[in-house]
Amino acid sequence: MFLNYASYFESNENDLKSIVDNILSLQLKDGGFNCNFNRTGASHSSLHSTLSVIEGIQEYLHKGYSYRISELKTAEYESREFILQHNLFKSDHTGEIIDPKMLLLSYPSRWRYDILRALDYFQFAGIKFDPRMSDALDILIKKQRPDKKWPIQAKHPGQTHFDMERPGSASRWNTLRALRVMNHFGWLNKIK
Repeated sequence: MFLNYASYFESNENDLKSIVDNILSLQLKDGGFNCNFNRTGASHSSLHSTLSVIEGIQEYLHKGYSYRISELKTAEYESREFILQHNLFKSDHTGEIIDPKMLLLSYPSRWRYDILRALDYFQFAGIKFDPRMSDALDILIKKQRPDKKWPIQAKHPGQTHFDMERPGSASRWNTLRALRVMNHFGWLNKIK
């Protein structure tokens, strides 16, 4: 997440080199990342950590930084594949939902993974539709309310200065993100 914010605010590239070096040293063999790797020696990546890392990589690339860019692009591609192998929310071993909370739409997401956040990353990165996104897109469509908006379904703990939207209510942010995703993947005609 730090790489994401530091890149967004256009930090000096030299100040980001150690962050980039660290990220690239932590990628797991399955293509993703897990923040518990340093603590517990995790061997399987986490969707939460993987998405946070590639959002940071995407912002870094978007801002035009160049340090270790080819390695970052490779790590981002492999991490995207890790997420797609999980159909954005399913176990790659059983096909079961990894965690039902991943299907709850939140904003802000903080470090937590959810399908809308993942789809919005793919949209922002300019990734074309992949059939492995279909189940997540179908779920997103079903979450649209009768008033044509998408809800806030989860609120994550952490300091806030003010609440913009309440869980259970219509969400301008999630509606914007959902419409942006549907438009990018050519699914606007499938929503109500």
